[in-house]
Amino acid sequence: MTNTQLTLVQIDNYGPWTVTPDPRREMDLQTLQSRLFADLAQFVGSRDGYVFFTRFDNMVAVTNGLDRADHELLQESIGNRYPVTLSLGIGTDRNPAVALERATDGVQRAGSAQDGDRREVLSGDPLAEADRTPSDVQIAHFDVNDATGKYTDRLNEFDTFIHIEQGYASLMRHLRQEHGALSFFVGGDNIIAVTPDLSAEQYRAAIDHVEAEADVELKVGVGTASNAHEAGFAAKHALEDCRHHGTIVEFADAPVEPVND
Repeated sequence: MTNTQLTLVQIDNYGPWTVTPDPRREMDLQTLQSRLFADLAQFVGSRDGYVFFTRFDNMVAVTNGLDRADHELLQESIGNRYPVTLSLGIGTDRNPAVALERATDGVQRAGSAQDGDRREVLSGDPLAEADRTPSDVQIAHFDVNDATGKYTDRLNEFDTFIHIEQGYASLMRHLRQEHGALSFFVGGDNIIAVTPDLSAEQYRAAIDHVEAEADVELKVGVGTASNAHEAGFAAKHALEDCRHHGTIVEFADAPVEPVND
């Protein structure tokens, strides 16, 4: 049974800051956002979590294994090195969408995202160490079948992007509406979903839905572990099993650790 811990990461008062005292150069803002995401990914990733950039001013992290002190340290580190601060909300539930709702509620109750007086909120409680289990996180790693042959080597980049994004949008809506799973585009033709306990039949139904709605064919590897890193790494290996066996859904037998060179 999954028990996902999610953290909402919200830049404090970011919209007004981008135009005060005057509108800032767009590429300067894009640089700040990309560097901030990279720092968050490094911080959370070094603690076996995942971060997804979503809209950049609001990001979602899978933080099973990170405690309150880790969240406080993240806020301190960003506050010391950036001209903006972060508010963080923590939520947990078997259903990732419910966990995110809980994480979001705590931040929203503290004030608007554009409230100049709301800074570095930290709401919600992480999972207690005694409550953690080896099956808390399920990660599903999807990719597009033969994206290079169908799109990259045949179409211009923007038209390729449209096909990939249409497939992502279809999958994202289906998994959210049917199962409370949260799906995130992570580059190339890859989508990572944080899911409750889903069966092979439910994953096949999602893949069939995307093919019927968006004419994009997917396959998926699924992993389960106590944290996002181990579950996600197992999912990557299961996805390789799909490629090897010519299947569209594969589950990892057990978490797989990378080999350290």
